Amino acid sequence: MASASGAVGRAGHGGKARGLSARVFALAPEGLRWPRGVLFLDLALVPLIVFWAVGHQVYLPSALFGLLFTLLADPGGGLGQRVSRSAAFALLGAGLTAAAFALGGVAWYWLTLVVFAVTLTAGLAAVFGARRFAAALLLVIALALAFGLHHSGRVSSLTWAQVLAWTGGAALWIVMGLVEWLIHGRGERPQPIAEIPGDTSRKKLTPPLAVFALIRALTIAGTVALAFGLELSHGYWMPIAAVVAMKSSLRQAALVSAQRLTGALIGAVAAALLLVPTALSGFRLVVTERGLEVVALVLFMHGVVIRFWNYALYSAAIAAGALILVGLPQPSDYAAEGYRVLWTLCGAGLALLVLLLAGLLTRRATGAPHPPS
Repeated sequence: MASASGAVGRAGHGGKARGLSARVFALAPEGLRWPRGVLFLDLALVPLIVFWAVGHQVYLPSALFGLLFTLLADPGGGLGQRVSRSAAFALLGAGLTAAAFALGGVAWYWLTLVVFAVTLTAGLAAVFGARRFAAALLLVIALALAFGLHHSGRVSSLTWAQVLAWTGGAALWIVMGLVEWLIHGRGERPQPIAEIPGDTSRKKLTPPLAVFALIRALTIAGTVALAFGLELSHGYWMPIAAVVAMKSSLRQAALVSAQRLTGALIGAVAAALLLVPTALSGFRLVVTERGLEVVALVLFMHGVVIRFWNYALYSAAIAAGALILVGLPQPSDYAAEGYRVLWTLCGAGLALLVLLLAGLLTRRATGAPHPPS
């Protein structure tokens, strides 16, 4: 009887695990958005070709991030609303990019303080719509890129040029919005990419929301302190993984949280494997880097396409593309890839702890009873 009950228990746990895996990777064929992805690819080819032509590929990531993040932040609606909000986001991104590259070589505690302040502010602003939390992700990625460039002896960059590249990428999407508005009869347009369905709705700032924003800011700032304070090899992958895997709102569904966490891990492993060839030197290294820039661009395109197809794969594509671009300035080897995966696991693990705390806060906020053990 004991063995039979044990077998039943193992089958139950196995069934739950398979059920969760099936939900995380469930596909919605009607959710593919190929026209939107092709449009993004067409636009992204502009900065890619321009920077290849002038020989300043170091500014390409900022331009691509400006284009991608402005696309993700586009609220849809009428032309006035789209332009005003996209322009405001572009200015915010330009300021964060300037701060990140200005702070790329300063002491780790200043980096930690700035990341904490921005993440906390973005978390509290999430009551006006969860997409405001994208500012924290933008700052962490820009800091990682700035840190990688600062500690690389092969390339250097200018802060104002990085800001200009970001602004150019953002402006490219705003101009495309104007063209789209004219083509479609000057009417309102739907929101291009919904990070979370209904995430533009405003919410009351309650004590649990404020506490969650504080915990999340402390977690991300802590990963920055560990990565930069201890000068960990490729340690900036830790805060990137944490901020990608983190819930962007207290009431975000557990399934979406699991998909974000899974996507962050898949994207990090894929990026680490793709960066192995950068251990080459000379002409082969140049060719490899140009090829990986194209791979990152294609990953972003697929992220735009599959957002409503499967959220976990969307998160994996966005994370992999971003990590490839921030990892290119530093040559790689097998040890480096091991560190990158290790710090990603650490960052995602810290994010998982915060998700568990968020679950407790959610139950406390709603008054729901604790689930049975």
